[in-house]
Amino acid sequence: MSEAAAPRGSPAALDAAFRAERRALFLLCYRMTGSVADAEDLVQETFARALERPPARSDLPWMPWLVRVALNLARDHLRRRKRHAYVGPWLPAPIETDRFAELLPAPAAAEPSATAGRYELLESVSFAFLLALEALSPSQRAVLLLCDVLEYAGREAAEALGMSEANVRQTLGRARRAMAAYDHGRTRPGAALTERTRDALGRFLLHLAQRDAAGIESLLAEDVVAWNDGGGEFAAARKLVRGRARVARFHVKIGRGVLPRIRPVTLNGVPAIVAEFDHALPHLARRFAIVPELDADGRLRAIYTVVATRKLAGLEFAA
Repeated sequence: MSEAAAPRGSPAALDAAFRAERRALFLLCYRMTGSVADAEDLVQETFARALERPPARSDLPWMPWLVRVALNLARDHLRRRKRHAYVGPWLPAPIETDRFAELLPAPAAAEPSATAGRYELLESVSFAFLLALEALSPSQRAVLLLCDVLEYAGREAAEALGMSEANVRQTLGRARRAMAAYDHGRTRPGAALTERTRDALGRFLLHLAQRDAAGIESLLAEDVVAWNDGGGEFAAARKLVRGRARVARFHVKIGRGVLPRIRPVTLNGVPAIVAEFDHALPHLARRFAIVPELDADGRLRAIYTVVATRKLAGLEFAA
């Protein structure tokens, strides 16, 4: 029996739906959680639910039903996560967005293309955006992603989340107000921003290799913040490091005097690096990823460094 002729609730039909929709569902769950591992678990659980209890209507597409299940699972996961304290600053797990080019198109022009969504698809997986989402409730996060990123109508979002349209509108309004600070300092994706980021990151790494604090400081915005996510696993700053002088000194101080192997890569929509030292040292991470963020003037306003092993599991390191 062909996949096209397979009964809707059959394993063959589910397998076809899984292969067709898995990547889109992963990105939805990733946006909801900021975690690669959790997103993969949620996708697997969504399809397990489909296999155990497939939707009653056999004449409708799979995707709306799968989105509904995935979002309910993700909201429950976020509620549980909020009950547990995280050691030090929390950052999303980085993803290589080039691997999702068909779902996260890279900007091809100097200016970002106009879309009907409030936020660009590539922007919606940026570290700044995902960190802003952390201030939202699970339902606010889901509504904002559906309406302002994926361009769902109010009725469609209501059906996906089991809410009334009036509740969706109210929840979306609250979510947008909570995103006001992000919107105020927002930098939209574009080819020009990509090139400026690549240049700033290259100069930052050069000064870091030379242990040149003054050179690093010259690249930083006045209100720069350094985020370091070790998840309690490694020695890392357990508070945000703020200000040009402090951030510059901090990075010079944590340098080991030995250069790691570095692979340039695009993480969460921007030029970044993954790196690895040849030898592990006690309490210090052997592997890390650095994701930069520029302000409107082209200066580094955030340096995100992820060293937590679980968050780096999906990344390849330099050979």
